[in-house]
Amino acid sequence: MEWISGRPARATHDLASSDLRPEGPSTGVVPERLRWLGDEDDVTLEAQLADVYDRATGNVHVTAGASHANALVAAAFAEGRVLVERPGYEPLVACSRAFGATVDRFDRPDGRLDPDSLAEALTDDTAMVVCTNRHNPTGRLAGRETLRACAEHAAAHDALLVVDEVYASYGSEAADGPFGGPSAAGLPNTLVVGSLTKFLGLGDLRIGWVVGPDELVERLKTAAWYFPVVAGPSRALARRALANRDRLAERSRELCTRNHDLLATAVTETYEGTVPDGSPYALVGHPEYTGDELAARAAENEVLIVPGRFFERPDAVRVSLGGYPEAMETALAALAAAVEN
Repeated sequence: MEWISGRPARATHDLASSDLRPEGPSTGVVPERLRWLGDEDDVTLEAQLADVYDRATGNVHVTAGASHANALVAAAFAEGRVLVERPGYEPLVACSRAFGATVDRFDRPDGRLDPDSLAEALTDDTAMVVCTNRHNPTGRLAGRETLRACAEHAAAHDALLVVDEVYASYGSEAADGPFGGPSAAGLPNTLVVGSLTKFLGLGDLRIGWVVGPDELVERLKTAAWYFPVVAGPSRALARRALANRDRLAERSRELCTRNHDLLATAVTETYEGTVPDGSPYALVGHPEYTGDELAARAAENEVLIVPGRFFERPDAVRVSLGGYPEAMETALAALAAAVEN
């Protein structure tokens, strides 16, 4: 988090940011894509999200973004032993440690979520299991039944399963789940985290949420007394976004499709790694460079990519295509030139 701060704004070619931003950064109070859309009257943000996830309103707690949501979950439930996926997103480890938990790991070596691997790592003193779907950094997507198996393994040890689903909707086709992606919502003893930042590209609103059983959400609300509240204008604009979510999601899926194809072609031609279907980001390597060396080469051509050491893969980098396809094509060409030179 410290490394990435300020870097996207300074980069000529941003291949590090993973949120989908078809219009580029917002310069006004109301994001451009929401400016001409209508509102939905007489409905709360919690009620809209409950409808998205097919849950009750009491199963939803709104936060100031997904990072706030993950910190809140850690504050409420990270005690004793916490299992976090590896490779993984560094703040998910740091949050649990910051609130006093002992963090151990379970492996996702190629990004696939394997319930058997999780079962082997679980012990009776495990309080919480944390994973991402799509996996960050590889882009692998787990289905509902895989998530169910993980929830059942965790429940057998009285452990809570937490699934960060901010990338779950990334794909070319809409599935039946929230925003067109699979979800662990509604599984026993399971919390899911989501936000408007990644798939809908509305990061300036700082709107996230946690969905889970009533008793767990109530415990979150108690912990939330010690955290910032969500600003009213952000709530209002989030309601507008959710009222028009199908229209906004259609544009995001088009962006996923085009950017996935660009990244998959580039990886096939120059790099090592796999770009999962529908994902516009992936963990990739190069036979001649470590992740830090590749990131340094890219920086010489004003291209920003994330060194894999932040995801415990120093041999690789995470490349994310979140902007206009035309701009992303130019950025990939600049990256290729940096490597060739």
